[in-house]
Amino acid sequence: MAAPRRDTRGIVDAAELFSRVHFRRREPAEPLRPYLEHYWLIDWDLPTPYESQVVPHPSVNVVFQAFTGREPFGEVAGIGLELFTQKLEGRGRVCGVQFRPGGFRPFAPGHALTEWTGRRLPLDEVFPAALSTAGAVEAVLTPDDEDARVAALDAFLLGLAPQPDPKADLAMTLVDRIRTDRSTLRVADFARAEGMSVRALQRLFAAYVGVSPKWIILRYRIHEALELAGTRSDIDWAALAADLGYADQAHLVRDFTATVGVPPAAYAQGHSP
Repeated sequence: MAAPRRDTRGIVDAAELFSRVHFRRREPAEPLRPYLEHYWLIDWDLPTPYESQVVPHPSVNVVFQAFTGREPFGEVAGIGLELFTQKLEGRGRVCGVQFRPGGFRPFAPGHALTEWTGRRLPLDEVFPAALSTAGAVEAVLTPDDEDARVAALDAFLLGLAPQPDPKADLAMTLVDRIRTDRSTLRVADFARAEGMSVRALQRLFAAYVGVSPKWIILRYRIHEALELAGTRSDIDWAALAADLGYADQAHLVRDFTATVGVPPAAYAQGHSP
């Protein structure tokens, strides 16, 4: 696994978020790297409330959270289908685990990932056999030392004893190809290139990823458009729509607006340098 990525894909108005919170990504222990993208850590101390927004990745997250006025808690966040908004106020801390798409199944074998899509569940509901999820929440969130928090995340996940699964490996490989190969635009073409039927590909993604291949292709398109809109003001939207495989600019504008809430050109005017 490479070092944690440095892009801001999925984060709405990343510059504004980073000006208000202390955000960083950390690498997990070696045995966990085949399954995880990275850990993500956020701390804040805000004089006024702030709402962060994210266009979710096709990833399951395990999230340990401490908010003002609430008992610390942990939960499993399935793939979010809609724009995710989180209000931050006072002081708080979040320590998250972002799994690779397909990488969560070895930690919860026997469960189709679609069971958790669009849902957020208490940690002990998903991992009832874990020795102490309450103890894990305290161990992860209490230390001020960042390395100690990372070590606690490692200890919790290693204690779940992920089971090797060739189908999970295949799912992770296929999603990574969709993410990195911009020529992947149509599910039928992708399935054919991988020597699979469309039906077999869809079944694999339902069981091991939690969303369809088509959904992932569309979501990665929006992520790319969102990142470009937040960093550049000279975008040729018609050319970008063609590059991303849209039939025309109107389709890109429609998908972007439905996901983010504003048209891409308006977002770029408000958030690009």
